Amino acid sequence: MSEENKALVRREFEEMFNQGGNLDAAGEFYAPDYVLHDPTFGEVRGIDGAKEFARTYRDAFPDLEVTIEDQMSDGDKVISRFISSGTHDGETQDLGPATGNKVEITGITIDRFAGGRIVEEWTNYDALGLLQQIGLVPEPEQAPRS
Repeated sequence: MSEENKALVRREFEEMFNQGGNLDAAGEFYAPDYVLHDPTFGEVRGIDGAKEFARTYRDAFPDLEVTIEDQMSDGDKVISRFISSGTHDGETQDLGPATGNKVEITGITIDRFAGGRIVEEWTNYDALGLLQQIGLVPEPEQAPRS
């Protein structure tokens, strides 16, 4: 089962996040009671929530490319280390107006499976670095000093 789960996670990254993917495929990846724990968005619930989460990133970064660098599985979990890169060319409510800034972040996702679908996901990525690269948070040397 672990190889099938790893392959499903690779497809999830490709379809849900990389440009040209198919958000309508979400039902193939996520269980109806899916929960994502994300450092910037909080909890995302259900298949529609997963679609909206992915859509936000794809809208903000139309050329988004997520590459899995490492993947391991243990029991009902798959752990993926990834690199995401893209150009902030789209305006979204969560990530603000387009800046044209190129970004690159790293992260790790732990997916828990049941019944051949992802039921729970914990993602930890360089959210601060992302916000700094698109200008929503100043870089340390740009921060005002008191």
